Amino acid sequence: MDRRRSTDVIVETIAPQGKRVIDVGCGDGNLVRHLTLCGAHVLGVECSPRQLAKAHAAEPAGGERIVEGVGQALPAPDSSADVVVFFNSLHHVPVEFMGTALAEAARVLVPGGLVYVNEPLPEGLFFETVLPIDDETAVRAAALAAVRRAEDVGLRQDREFTYVHTVRLDSYEAFRERVVSANAERESLFQQKDGQMRALFARNARPGPDGGFSFDQPMRVNLLGRPMAA
Repeated sequence: MDRRRSTDVIVETIAPQGKRVIDVGCGDGNLVRHLTLCGAHVLGVECSPRQLAKAHAAEPAGGERIVEGVGQALPAPDSSADVVVFFNSLHHVPVEFMGTALAEAARVLVPGGLVYVNEPLPEGLFFETVLPIDDETAVRAAALAAVRRAEDVGLRQDREFTYVHTVRLDSYEAFRERVVSANAERESLFQQKDGQMRALFARNARPGPDGGFSFDQPMRVNLLGRPMAA
């Protein structure tokens, strides 16, 4: 697999300039701000109070909006977006609502619009390092299964490809915060397994020349299209 930056991949794939984009599960809003700087009109949707607080505290990039909401009930009108993005977020939607979240993406898209689903594969040293805290093998498989059934909610399978993204972190503490931010329930597990997690990080993280650390994370992108009206 080619080694690519995830932000480069999405910009090259969706060509955001001038497009209306909804980022579902936008976390701290980093991608929302990046796409805004690339010329998109972006609505970020996030359900975690911790992540929303970070997103709202950050310096705005432009006219972006970040609101509270969930993928299975998007706070957006019908046919109001050119692109809907699930960036490492579809597997965080409860399994029973994954199909509904894709149906919501189809609802808010204009005919000819695109759903961009970026998901980490359940493999690699980053995945192995997080395993004692949360084994996401099953939920990532469920997310892929929902994507494979996207025709059931009116979306066309357009393209699938893989690449390797390098996760860069300043420290073990930054690693911990990244993992906990995605799911606050993981915080107590980190406290219980602190020694084990520090040892895993020391063994698996690749030291960088700048004093930081990195992991290679294989990724999959699925592009789903809303067909043009007949």
